[in-house]
Parts: sequence; C-alpha cells; structure tokens
Amino acid sequence: MSGLLNFIISKEHHKYRHTVDWDLASEYAAKNLSPIERMADRFEKLCNEEKAVILENEQICFLRTVSNLPAIFTDSEWAEINKKHHIHELGFMSNLSPNYYDAIANGLLAKRETADEYGKRAIDNIIALSDKYLEEAKKQGRADLVEVLTQVPRYKARNFREALQFFRIIHYSLWLEGNYHNTVGRFDRYMYPYLKADMDNGVLTYETALELLEDFFLSFNKDSDLYVGVQQGDNGQSMMLGGIDEKGDEVFNTLSELCLKASENNLLIDPKINLRVNKNTTKEIYTKASYLTKAGLGFPQYSNDDIVIPALEKLGYSHEDATNYTVAACWEFIVPFVGADVANIGALSYARAVDEAFHKDLEASQTYEDFYKAVELRIQNQCDEICKGLENLWFIPSPFMNVVMDCDIYNGGKYNNYGIHGTGIATAADSLAAIKKYVFEEKSISKEDYIKAVDCDFENDSVFLHKLRFESPKVGNNDDYVDSIAVCLLDSFANALEGKKNERGGIFRAGTGSAMYYLWHADELGASPDGRRKGEPLGTNFSVSLFANVKGPVSVIGSMTKPHFERAINGGPLTLEFHQSLFTDEESVEKVGMLVKAFIDKGGHQLQLNAVNIDKLKDAQIHPENYRQLVVRIWGWSAYFVELDKEYQDHVISRQTYTV
Repeated sequence: MSGLLNFIISKEHHKYRHTVDWDLASEYAAKNLSPIERMADRFEKLCNEEKAVILENEQICFLRTVSNLPAIFTDSEWAEINKKHHIHELGFMSNLSPNYYDAIANGLLAKRETADEYGKRAIDNIIALSDKYLEEAKKQGRADLVEVLTQVPRYKARNFREALQFFRIIHYSLWLEGNYHNTVGRFDRYMYPYLKADMDNGVLTYETALELLEDFFLSFNKDSDLYVGVQQGDNGQSMMLGGIDEKGDEVFNTLSELCLKASENNLLIDPKINLRVNKNTTKEIYTKASYLTKAGLGFPQYSNDDIVIPALEKLGYSHEDATNYTVAACWEFIVPFVGADVANIGALSYARAVDEAFHKDLEASQTYEDFYKAVELRIQNQCDEICKGLENLWFIPSPFMNVVMDCDIYNGGKYNNYGIHGTGIATAADSLAAIKKYVFEEKSISKEDYIKAVDCDFENDSVFLHKLRFESPKVGNNDDYVDSIAVCLLDSFANALEGKKNERGGIFRAGTGSAMYYLWHADELGASPDGRRKGEPLGTNFSVSLFANVKGPVSVIGSMTKPHFERAINGGPLTLEFHQSLFTDEESVEKVGMLVKAFIDKGGHQLQLNAVNIDKLKDAQIHPENYRQLVVRIWGWSAYFVELDKEYQDHVISRQTYTV
C-alpha cells in the first residue's frame, strides 16, 4: 500500500494523462443538438477515449486519463443561455447525494431497465469502459480484478471489495459526465452490510478490511486535482459517518471506525470525513475522531443530530428523510437520493447590512433599538434582492446523474429548497455592540466622529481603534451583551427568509456558513465599526473575528451555542484552530474530544477543528517544496496548504489559535 500511496502523492500517475482538443461545441451547434444530446454524446466520446490503467498492486481501479472536458456550448450559445436563465456556478448539477447503493445492490443492467434513452446510453458506455479495464486485468494476469470486473458494474456487488469497486466506477462516471461536488453520502450506513458479511464469513479480517479501505480512499485522490472548485481541494468529496437512523438506532459501526483509521493512515485530504453525533455519542468515538484532528487533516466535521433533525423536520422534511441527512460539498445539510436542494445559492453579508445602516441611518436613530431596526431592514432588503435574482434557474441535464437519483432530477426532487449563507456575523455583532456602548449608552463618541473615523480607516484615531479592536465587547467571550446581538442577527436573517417560496416550490433556508464570501464580502467594504481595518477579511463561517481577544475555546463555545439554530439550519460550522503542540499524548487528544462533546451537549449544531502550527505555515510559504502534505481546513473542505492562493494561506495564519 505504501508504494501505491507514494506513487499517487508524487503524482507519477499523471504520466498516463492526455488532453483532447475536440471542438465539440461548434460541432453540436452546427447540428443544433439539444443540451441532453450534447451531454450524452460527449460522455460517450470520453468513455471511448479513456484508457484502462491499472496501477501496480492497487485493489480499486479506474484512473482518469483524459484530463479535460471539452465545452458543449459555444461562447455565444452560453451567453444566450445566461441571458435567459439564472446559472448557478458552472451550470452543471452539483452538491447532490446520489443513490450509489441502489445501483451497487442491483447492478447497472437492472438500472438500465427503467432508465430513459439517455440513461441507457450512459450505462452502456460505462459498461464498455469497465470492459476495457477487465481486458487490461486479464492482460496483466490480475485474476482478483478479473473476478471483480466480471461481476460489477453489470451485476450487483456480492462482497465488500466489489461494492467498493462499483462505488468507484459510479463516482468516477459522474465526474466524467461533467457533474461536480459529487458527495459520498452516509457511507457506513449503506456499505456496512457488505463488510459485515465478509468479516462474519472470514473473507476479511479487521486488518485486511483496513488495507482495502485505504486503497479505496486513495482512489478519491487520484484525480482530485481535476475537480477544482474555488481552490484546489474544494472538490466536494464529503463522506458522512455515524448518526442515527429513522428508528433512532445508532449507525456508528466497525466500518465507521475503519474509515477514521484509514483516513488517519493515509493522511490525504480526500475523502473529507464528516461525523454525525448526538447526546448519546460515547467518549470513545470522540477520541477516535480527535486523532484525525491531531493528524492535522482538518476533519472530521461534526454535525449534531439533536439539533439538525428536528430543525429539518420543522422545515418540512419527513422524519425518514431528516434522519437520513448528509452534507453537500462543504457542510450544507441535504437529503440523499431524493433531495434536489441548491444549498449554496447565495449569501447575505451581515457586515454590509451594518455598514449601510451605519452610514445612512445612524445619525437619524434616536436609540439603539431604532438603529437595530434599520439594520434589520437592510438585512431584509438584501434577502429580497438575493431571492429576486434567483429566478429561472437552469441546470445542464445529466443523464447518468438522473439514473442514480431516486427522482426525476431534470424536474427537481422531493425537496427543492435554496440555501443562503450568512457571512461576517461576528464582525456585525461586534460592530453593533460597540455602537450601542459608545454612541447610545456612554455617549463617548459622536455619531459624526464615529463615521468619520471608520471612513478614514482609523488612520487618525489610533486610540479609538485600539479600544474598538481590543477593549470592546467581542463575540467569543461568552458575554451576553454582544452574544445576544449575534442571536438577534441570526433571527433577523431567518425572519427575512421565512415564508418565501422559490420558483421550484421550495423554501429559502438561512445558514451560518460563509463559503468563499468571507473574502469576497470583505473586499466590498471599507473599515468596520468594530475596528476591522479596510482589506482585512471577515471570519470564516460561524466564527469570531480574527483580531478578537477571547478567553479561549470554552468561552467561544459558550458564545457560539446561544443562537436559535433550528431557524437557520442550512449549515455552517464554528471553526476552531488549535496549536499542533497541544496534541502531545492520548490525554490531550481525549481533552479535545471532550471539548467537542461539550459543544454538542450545549446545543451547537456544527463544528470543525484545525490543528495548526503557525511557524510551520509561515515557513511553508517560503519553502513549499518541504510541505507538500501539510493540510489545513479552509471553510468546508481541507486542502494542501502550499497549493492555496496566498490570500487563503494568510487567512489561515491569521485565525485564532487555541490550547486547552
């Protein structure tokens, strides 16, 4: 395994890649092909072009050899489509959790019987590509792979290895078709029966199952550099473990444990592990998960069933679907198989709402309550603006995605809700607390002077700047004076979206995530009334301000578990950075696990941890060649630090770092 791991880490497998220079868009335009015909034809051409490569000693095969996906629309065609429709991100289907498991349990030939003509074509092409691998396995004398590929994907998987190989083929095919951020779903719930049967029958031991799983995990990293979102690593290969089922029974099992161990052993960024927990989750599970934090992988990300499930039910999700929730590419809560939610379709800027009210409404406000009403109106206006801009949404059709969803994905799903992020909540709450304290209560600064100081980026007000940055109330210190404002802001966001319906019949879900907006929204602003200087970013997701003086992680948890998350359940974790030196022994790992448990027990809904060494990160900026596997958590995904743009590197370095 170590030889294959090093082969992938060193990117030696890239030698098998090539690009194609097909002008498919012009060809399709000349033939006036429909979008679905274009997708079907391109997929067929790509499957035909792919070469079968089986790496030495690998147990789970399939490797991308065509490194580009030619466009299917000309520039002028795409411009016309954009004029008529709202196009989300790249326009392809993403952030869905398909039903891999039904296909694995029945085989693609069985799925073909109920597929439409384009789904049938996709299945035929996948089987043809698999047959290339079957022939290559025969040529190499790989009897083990010959046995596996003779069975799958035509027919149902009979054992754990066949199930893993089948999964790899489906996952690979979705990417090759053009979909992206293809999530893994509740892997341990649906794949465990295959593992259990093999272990019960003596086919696999704990050790051989772990070795097989490590190989399978490695497959997520073979082509991940081709699946680039905002930054390398933002690829959506998120796996959910644990949690409860619709009967309330715990799902965490031997496969869950093996997944944690395989990830710890590989030390790679994919798949990104998410762990569902609740008030009954044992100390042992938290400790096992915390070893991944110690390893510096930036995951698992924790989601609290006790908060999430009732909140989803309150939004209209059935009990069965709510208890089966997973996450999209980052943290947004979605329902597998039947959900077509677009969980990251826009973002509110709390900091912008405060900035607008500060400049346009502060002088006319007689009381803090008057001023907050003005902020609340700005939040409402932003939400109205966001929702109005999402009309006539359209996605490029995906024949194979339609095959592996339990709904007609072309026309939406059982759930068609839109998720809206909320960025800069700590900046906004800290700003409002300062305005409340210094303008309306102490009256120690005039409204005019305050506005002037902010507009000048505090250049001539160093004393006031110091007071704002380091002496004013800050979210993160478990101080109700400012924390209550954060609670109000989140409630105002939820109120602004409540009752709104999108054109697909769904609702709008408020959330606590930020995605990349923590940089983008900051760039739209000057300085902030909390002492944030112009050009400084906002905190990522649901976290404290970067320069806030906070007592420590316990006080941060105290602050960040107060809001009414049941009203803003689109997802978005509190992110905590711990210094790598904290993890010296098993006791320290257990302490981190107990801190996570405290967060869950106090009613926090989502949490992710980073173990960082600031000196090492700074040195990695200077000597990247020495830190190829240095992993950090960005927002809802982990990445290799040296592959990030400098603005993202700098943000990680500037975040709060804690010890316990």
